[in-house]
Amino acid sequence: MKSIKSIYKIGYGPSSSHTMGPAYATSEFLKLYPEADHIQVTLFGSLAKTGTGHGTDRIIAQTLADVSHEIIFDYESDTEVHPNTLEFVAYKGSKLLGKKRFYSVGGGEIETDGETDRPEKQVYAENTFSDIAKLCHSRNIRLSDYVFENESADIKEYLMAVWKTMQNAIHEGLSKSGILPGGLEVERKAQFLFNQKHIDESPQTRENRLVCSYAFAVSEQNADCGVIVTAPTCGACGVLPAVLKYMQDKNRFSDNDVIRALAVAGLIGNIVSTNASVSGAECGCQAEIGTACSMAAAALGELFEMGIDQIEYAAEVAMEHHLGLTCDPVCGLVQIPCIERNAVAAMRAINALSLSNFLFASRKVSFDVVVETMYQTGKDLSHLYRETSEGGLAKLYQHE
Repeated sequence: MKSIKSIYKIGYGPSSSHTMGPAYATSEFLKLYPEADHIQVTLFGSLAKTGTGHGTDRIIAQTLADVSHEIIFDYESDTEVHPNTLEFVAYKGSKLLGKKRFYSVGGGEIETDGETDRPEKQVYAENTFSDIAKLCHSRNIRLSDYVFENESADIKEYLMAVWKTMQNAIHEGLSKSGILPGGLEVERKAQFLFNQKHIDESPQTRENRLVCSYAFAVSEQNADCGVIVTAPTCGACGVLPAVLKYMQDKNRFSDNDVIRALAVAGLIGNIVSTNASVSGAECGCQAEIGTACSMAAAALGELFEMGIDQIEYAAEVAMEHHLGLTCDPVCGLVQIPCIERNAVAAMRAINALSLSNFLFASRKVSFDVVVETMYQTGKDLSHLYRETSEGGLAKLYQHE
């Protein structure tokens, strides 16, 4: 598997697969043909159908600001390799210099047509939870220790930067009010949630309110093209920081404790990305929010120093109960229902942690099996429910 740095990317929203990935692909193509004076970009599949709402054409145009270019939306051609496909063609005058096709596979990751990962990119020999757990049990080490042993020397420093960015996104999101851009007239709600304290508020209600306000804060920052961290994607970026912020404040966990939790969460995201997908266009929102919920549940398990089997059960429960979740963003914007889903998944991660504390010994389904199930379920989903904005809420909401 790759480094967990591939799961945590710091950048601008609103979409890792529609903005971060295409921006990186555009930069890579420019390096191949620096002499080009005109570049044609064709967006296929989900990138074409929801690209305008996600800002795909905007980010590509910005990246190509110094080169003449045109962007074509191809809504009809098949995308057999991946639904997030884009193709670049470079010209110098009338001369064709070359072309290249890329796939934005989720979480800001890009694959190049005809190329495979270089061996040096792989930092983990194991790529399933069962194999990792077996190794950790045999050596009596925690999952976070396993991560730190395999990653580069700067991984803790990198995760600290990730955590500071997450905290800043919460802080900024809570400080703002008003309408999010895009035309849906969606109002920011994080600040309202955070400030709605009541003299008779129960601890359970307070927990729900605060966790949800943090998730809303980050997700609203993402929708407003603010700086966030993919975890594992932009669309699901609010789940993990929300639960970590709440639990750190409540239980006075140190930043070093949070770093260990982020390491385990990144490992869970890495397993899903390697063996399935974190792309909503490929497998629906179960791949994004489901993975984010699993990451958050596992992170909480590490914070509370649970055993490996308990952490696995928490991650499995979190994913299992998102199976079949569709990706149907209204108008192609990462707002409805995406923002609320981050808050709901954050609370579900806490519930999964509680269940794992009591029931892990009786579990029947492994995390690896539920990841494989999610992938197969995603492949079986109609394309209408895989980030095309052609079905579900995205279709019916327009008639309200």
